[in-house]
Amino acid sequence: MPHDRKFRFGVQLAGADSGAAWREKARKIEALGYSTLYMPDHFIDTELAPMVGISMAAEATETLRVGTLVLGNDYKHPAVVAKEFATLDVLSGGRVEAGIGAGWQKIDYDALGFPYDRPGVRIERLEEALAILKGAWGDQPFSLDGKHYTITGYDGKPKPPQQPLPVLVGGGGPKLLKLAGREADIVGINPNLRNGEVSADAVQDTLAAMTKQKIEWVREGAGDRFDDLELQIRYFVCAITDDRRKLAEAVAGGFGLEADEALESGVALVGTVDECCDLLVQRREEWGVSYVVVGDDQFESFAPVVERMAGT
Repeated sequence: MPHDRKFRFGVQLAGADSGAAWREKARKIEALGYSTLYMPDHFIDTELAPMVGISMAAEATETLRVGTLVLGNDYKHPAVVAKEFATLDVLSGGRVEAGIGAGWQKIDYDALGFPYDRPGVRIERLEEALAILKGAWGDQPFSLDGKHYTITGYDGKPKPPQQPLPVLVGGGGPKLLKLAGREADIVGINPNLRNGEVSADAVQDTLAAMTKQKIEWVREGAGDRFDDLELQIRYFVCAITDDRRKLAEAVAGGFGLEADEALESGVALVGTVDECCDLLVQRREEWGVSYVVVGDDQFESFAPVVERMAGT
């Protein structure tokens, strides 16, 4: 059965040149009808720290939700992350989406001297971290005697006003997507970044057939709770254009794709406003994806789609 969730839209931002510019950007995103401002969590190719950035965005706006897409679990102890998210949820009046992932970008690990464990270990650690987040936000002290973390009688404070505080987990491989299906409220359907970088292999992994397979992995992990999940895609190739094929031909060759393959890719949303709206409806029917995220360089041009589709 396809999901029947209403569309909502988010923007992933890496930063701005000043506090004034950042606040202005957050207010513009809110005014254009987007639901959420997200920030990534990297050390090499982004400048602003996500927790500080989303806190300022929340303060500058009234209804805009804020979140991370996504925190790298290995960069900070999950009990600290839980406290920070809960604090921001209190101070923002319940507007936080807690995005967390296993960590993937190898250059971040190398620069900071963190061990880059194999994916299975990082995912295992994330599973324990998710238990800590939920335990810290729960209504009584909890303990965890895990392989990677030990928590003893911890009663996290403050408690978030959102109960539950929405957890977002994104992934591209079966193990992580099944975990997301079991534990998350929002699941991001992502390229498989098993190589620790955005490679041609990762791009090939975004083809339409693979996207359908990923959603089946989510379904397998979720079981009876699948219909309660909100499925999300961050569109990395996103453009409003009168000639979608020409743009696809220009982009596809560099990744070893045919133009038609690129246009149907799970991370591509290209065409006129009408074509993009039709494609989103089609993908909600086929894939169940209703939560659409675009980038900093796309959110203004994409605003007519948001105006037409948000809440429908």
